[in-house]
Amino acid sequence: MARNVNVVSISFGGAGGSGSAADRVKNNLNRLSELVEEAATAKPDIVCLPEFCNVLGLGETEWGAAAETVPGPTTEFLGKLCRKHKTHLIIGMPERKGKRLYNSQVLLGRDGQPIGSYHKVHPTIGELDAGIRPGTQYTVLKADFGKVGFAICFDLNFRDVGEGAEKNGAEVLFFSSMYHGGLQNQIWAHDFQMFFVSSYCSFGSRIVNPLGRVIAESQLHYPFVQRTINLDYVVCHIDYNNQHWKPMKEKYGDQVELDVMSYEAKFILYSHHPKVTAQDLVKEFNLRTLDKYWEMERKARRAALGLTKKL
Repeated sequence: MARNVNVVSISFGGAGGSGSAADRVKNNLNRLSELVEEAATAKPDIVCLPEFCNVLGLGETEWGAAAETVPGPTTEFLGKLCRKHKTHLIIGMPERKGKRLYNSQVLLGRDGQPIGSYHKVHPTIGELDAGIRPGTQYTVLKADFGKVGFAICFDLNFRDVGEGAEKNGAEVLFFSSMYHGGLQNQIWAHDFQMFFVSSYCSFGSRIVNPLGRVIAESQLHYPFVQRTINLDYVVCHIDYNNQHWKPMKEKYGDQVELDVMSYEAKFILYSHHPKVTAQDLVKEFNLRTLDKYWEMERKARRAALGLTKKL
């Protein structure tokens, strides 16, 4: 059953300007507001902003003073745009919780209210020296369209963050960052079988599908990247499944979509049917999802070694 989500990510490197730290934060927020307004012409379900987007241009020694509570001035200012355009928004920002300072991604709902925060699990040594405290949770939050996972910048070097998001049921992972991440964008999407959406402080923000294909990327002269993605999907191995493609397409036609990667011997099955889900198709045609196939292979290997009973 199609679960289409219109996703927009914005590349933003700071508004620049001089003056006090408060003035520079104000400049950033005003420019971000303009960019979100422009992005809203695409009628998105969710918009993602980069890491520390409201304090870009500030030095490490200024982060603590600029950090805000959630809710607070930044979430209230940008939350108005969520209400106006009926969209979710992810804000990368320094967050103050009591005496603790975090590098956070804050998810706002369509009503402009905070749904929750993810705290960067792996801050850099420089961030730690500046007082940023590591997060300890692989936070997955529920938007009205599905489950959202998170990662921030340096997190991309540590697989426990992606593994935690996958284990906690994330269907799409949003990556707010000051560095691109390159091939790792695609590796995480492929390995954790989820959509990967990056918001980078320069051009090159991406949307990557669960096979690791880059399906959209922002450009130097256009900071927006947008795609409608369908979260009703499963990832399967080609083995034992490709004989079912023809009868499945004969029955359901264009209400079933197959995205095949022959070199990797994998495919995504999307359901665009108004009533039949991808999991329903798995059951109807006795498909082996990728995770199920790996599980069967492990059991067969153990049985061949005499470690368990044969299947």
